[in-house]
Amino acid sequence: MHATLIHAAGDIRWEEVPDPVLSTGGDAIVRVVAACVCGSDLWPFRGITATHEPHRIGHEFVGIVEEVGTEVSRIRVGDFVIAPFYDCDMTCVNCRNGFSTSCLNGGWWGAADRLGGFADGGQGERVRVPHADGSLVATPGIPDDGLVPHLLTLADVMGTGHHAAVSGGAGPGRSVVVVGDGAVGLCAVLAAHRLGAERIVAMSRHPERQALARRFGATDIVEERGTEGIARIRELFDGVGADVVLECVGTKESMDQALRSARPGGQVGFVGVPNGGPELPMRTLFDSNVGVRGGVAPVRNYVEELLPEVWDGRLEPGAVFDLELPMSEVAEAYAAMDERRAIKVLLRP
Repeated sequence: MHATLIHAAGDIRWEEVPDPVLSTGGDAIVRVVAACVCGSDLWPFRGITATHEPHRIGHEFVGIVEEVGTEVSRIRVGDFVIAPFYDCDMTCVNCRNGFSTSCLNGGWWGAADRLGGFADGGQGERVRVPHADGSLVATPGIPDDGLVPHLLTLADVMGTGHHAAVSGGAGPGRSVVVVGDGAVGLCAVLAAHRLGAERIVAMSRHPERQALARRFGATDIVEERGTEGIARIRELFDGVGADVVLECVGTKESMDQALRSARPGGQVGFVGVPNGGPELPMRTLFDSNVGVRGGVAPVRNYVEELLPEVWDGRLEPGAVFDLELPMSEVAEAYAAMDERRAIKVLLRP
């Protein structure tokens, strides 16, 4: 079989790798129907996160179960499944508390595993899922091709945008500002709208992303950044800022933008992977009573809530995919996202 490997910064290859095999009794082999490139995949691609040796990469996929271990009881061969961007058992105390990203027995696709090797990455033809009954969610049936992109967002970006909105306290009567117009930021707009936010501001300079933000429920667009952007937000909301700000980028500048856009007593929900040096100024938080909550999104805990609305078409988060390529052209997919020629790239075998 073939899969995507990262060898070094800027060096993505589609290469032959060994076929996965069942090994624990609780695992499954999934044939990938669709995968994608995530904004966080760009950190190693750009060299911001070091790559010390070649390994598989990618952490968002959906597919068909081909084999299951002898101890698997909930997932069956032939199921179409959604895999969250990490592996989890959904039985440990952290999973039961709603934070399956901190699973005591889980792991991360493409990352070093407990045996000293690397777990399978999601950008390949097949993936071994260590905790099949915990990680995988079977859909009500086999979806048509048009539904697949929407289901794929539940592996990461839709659930991550939802986590930002939940962490920030988006809801009826609330004003929300979203910092970041990538796939996660756009899904955060959709999530805030789904939760009933009264007014939603998308901070975006790109016309095509602005249009998608409005389709997802944004009522206002702010193009300015920094001090000018903060002033514009305050103009929109009584001179003091928004009730809720969702930070979906992960840089020092985006976190500063978020913190200073929230009204006194407001809340920041953050999900941007912090690879750009974001910091929390404690004196500012103390003086303003602005709260900060969020982190790596436990998307597995949200799949059952969001899946029915995606399945019946009430939610269409797959609109964030604006480029589709065969998986063998994965290097071009990375380049397109790195150069901001695409919001998010869908990959099919």
